[in-house]
Amino acid sequence: MKSDQVIVSFRGVRKTYDGETLVVKGLDLDIYQGEFLTLLGPSGSGKTTCLMMLAGFEFPTGGEIWLDGKLLNKVPPHKRDIGMVFQNYALFPHLSVQQNVEYPLTVRKMSAAERAERVNTALKMVRMESFAKRYPAQLSGGQQQRIALARALVFEPKLVLMDEPLGALDKQLREHMQYELKSLHEKLGVTFVYVTHDQGEALTMSDRVAVFDKGIVQQLDTVDHLYEAPCNEFVANFIGDSNKLRGTIEETQGDFCDIRLADGTRVSGLNVAQAQPGAPAIACIRPERMKLSAGAQRPGANALPGEARSLIYFGDHVRMRCGVREQEECFVKVPLGTEALNGFTPGAPVALEFAPEHLRVFA
Repeated sequence: MKSDQVIVSFRGVRKTYDGETLVVKGLDLDIYQGEFLTLLGPSGSGKTTCLMMLAGFEFPTGGEIWLDGKLLNKVPPHKRDIGMVFQNYALFPHLSVQQNVEYPLTVRKMSAAERAERVNTALKMVRMESFAKRYPAQLSGGQQQRIALARALVFEPKLVLMDEPLGALDKQLREHMQYELKSLHEKLGVTFVYVTHDQGEALTMSDRVAVFDKGIVQQLDTVDHLYEAPCNEFVANFIGDSNKLRGTIEETQGDFCDIRLADGTRVSGLNVAQAQPGAPAIACIRPERMKLSAGAQRPGANALPGEARSLIYFGDHVRMRCGVREQEECFVKVPLGTEALNGFTPGAPVALEFAPEHLRVFA
């Protein structure tokens, strides 16, 4: 359960490897006790570097990192009271499951009785107690992931860090493990910090997500607000699917504005960037926020005239690929059974209608 107590603070943290290029640029970030925070971004965005600095495998070039009131900048990894799960699990092949999980307790010189009790508890937690005598090579990828997690939790750390731990699993198992991790987090109440480039994974498990790009957190928010209210074009395109429209700000009215597209079509949207008339703009809208109407655009509708091109079947819905004059193709999410799909014909005229509050306009 997330609390209002801050357990980790990054204060003006910078990191460079070559003395010139900053991989992380002035990071200020608070992580709350008991939350599941995901650091999300493309390769090279700085997310893994931040995790490694928090773990102690890298040290910041500038700024400070605090854990529970203790400055971590020069504290070695084994003295940070942090559990770590790596992408490749990093299990010792010559040690049994029991010995792998026991290892952090042995390093901490706990008694044999306490080690046995904690190992048994940790293995039960991940439902692997019957595998205690096996070796890593005798386990599947999902089972190895569970053992790596048990090893990270066995010494009851203040914080558990995970560096793309599901990346090596197949899609079905990965999705199953996402729910398992989220369930375990809710049960234990331990703070999880998770790194991934998979936005679906981030949305499924997290309380909050920090979206990284070029060493900067572009947006830090709850998953629903991140999806519904991206603060810039990068976040809108990186989180979920978005259709993009390019045009010029024609007129502003409070929080909204009108955009004139290249073909002269005028649509209204939410003026997120507070852009002024005459400014070039890019507007983004989710495929499910567009309503498909067969035939010509209704008078007065906030809509794009388009052309139906093809259908892509997704099981519970289809996505219609539409051409829009002098714009990139648009995709519209259409529930099965929608009347507009009847007698679908490539090349037929369609209108893509949407509410102005769902079109987010960025400068």
